[in-house]
Amino acid sequence: MGERKRKSVTVFAPATVANVACGFDVLGFAIHGLGDEVTARISDQPGITIASIEGDGGKLPLETEKNTAGLSATSLLNELGYGDTPGIELRIKKNMPLGSGLGSSAASSAAAVVAVNEFFGKPFTTSELLPFAVDGEIAASGTAHADNVAASLFGGFILVKTHQPPDVITLPTPEDLHCTIVHPHIEINTKNSRLILKKEILLEKAVTQWANVGGLVAGLYKNDYSLIARSLHDEIIEPVRSVLIPGFDEMKSAAIQGGAFGCSISGSGPSVFALSKSRKEAQHIGEKMGESLKKLGLDFDIYISKINTEGAKVLD
Repeated sequence: MGERKRKSVTVFAPATVANVACGFDVLGFAIHGLGDEVTARISDQPGITIASIEGDGGKLPLETEKNTAGLSATSLLNELGYGDTPGIELRIKKNMPLGSGLGSSAASSAAAVVAVNEFFGKPFTTSELLPFAVDGEIAASGTAHADNVAASLFGGFILVKTHQPPDVITLPTPEDLHCTIVHPHIEINTKNSRLILKKEILLEKAVTQWANVGGLVAGLYKNDYSLIARSLHDEIIEPVRSVLIPGFDEMKSAAIQGGAFGCSISGSGPSVFALSKSRKEAQHIGEKMGESLKKLGLDFDIYISKINTEGAKVLD
C-alpha cells in the first residue's frame, strides 16, 4: 500500500491521434501542444472527487463515476486497497476541444492516474498505470480501448496488441516525422461514431487492412517514408465515418496533393491528420487543407506538431 508523499501534484498529458488510418483501435501517437492538466490534492471528502473542470464549457460531468479522470483515479485507489480513504480531489483543465477526435478523454485519464500515482510516491510504473487509465475510457466511449490513452501515457507511436489486459508495444518514431491536424468546428460523439461501424467486413478488405498495419509498423522501424506512405490507407473505418465530416474528401485530396504521405481521420473525428517529413511541408499541407474548408465556408483550427515522444509528465 502506498503512502502519501505530496499534498498536491499537477500532470500534463498530451493529445493523441488514434487509429492512424489503417490501425483501428490498435495504433496511436502523441502530439505536442494540446493536452489536459490534472491536479490531485488532499481532500476532506473520502475517495475521489472532481472539484472543478476548466475549459469544457460546462459539458463534462463532475460525478466521479461518469468522468474519465474520476473513474481512472478510483480504479487506481481501489488497487492500492484504500477504497474511499484517503480523500483526493481532482481539478481538471481541458486544453483541447471536446469531441475533436484528439483523445480528450484519454488525456484526462492519463493525467489523472499519473498525478494520483505521484501523489502516493509512485507505487506503480507507467506501464502498470495503463489498466487504470483504460478503465476511464469506458465513460467516454462505452468500451475499454487503449490506443489513445497508451499514446498519451507513454508518448510516441504505440501498438496495442490486446486491450484486456492492455498489452502495448512502443514503436520507433522517425526523427523528421511531422503531423498536420485540421479540426473543423463540429463535435462528434465517440459512442455514436462507433455505433455506425459495420459488424462484418469482406475478407479481401481485411487482408488489405492488416497488410497496411504491418507495412506501417515496418516503415516506422525501417525509417522508410515511402513504405509509411504506401501503408497509410484505411479500407474499413474511414469510408463509413468520413460521411460525418463535412469537407473530408476535399481535405484529404488537398493534403495528398500538398505532399502528405497519407491523410485520414484522427480517432472518431472530426479532426483529420496528415503525415509528412518536415515542419515546412506540414505547414504547407495545413494551408492546402484549410483552403479546401474555406471554400465550403467552414471554420477550423490547424495544429502542426512533431510526434511527442515524452508522453504524460509531472509539471508541479
